[in-house]
Amino acid sequence: MAYQASHRFARIAPRKARLVADLIRGMDIDEAMLQLQFSKKRSAWYLKAVLNSAIANAEESEASVENLYVKQSWVDEGPTIKRFQPKDRGRAHPINKRTSHLHIVLDERN
Repeated sequence: MAYQASHRFARIAPRKARLVADLIRGMDIDEAMLQLQFSKKRSAWYLKAVLNSAIANAEESEASVENLYVKQSWVDEGPTIKRFQPKDRGRAHPINKRTSHLHIVLDERN
């Protein structure tokens, strides 16, 4: 049985979050937690919260936490918040503040 959690509209660019999501895919949850705890990437903080939520969902369904591993982890692109930066001579340069939808699915090893 799969247990999943997600964080929608996270204020981090999907390209940056995918680096860490690819890193923990397939790991046991203990390894994944250590990897996220000591990663210097900002997206590790977001993914650690999603992983904790998925573990809590598994505990709520009375799964054995020792046998859990990260079956899937992926990042979808959320809506882009569009802003403008004023420049010289009345110009404006666009700034795209990207958001992400972070997803993690846990499953039990046999």
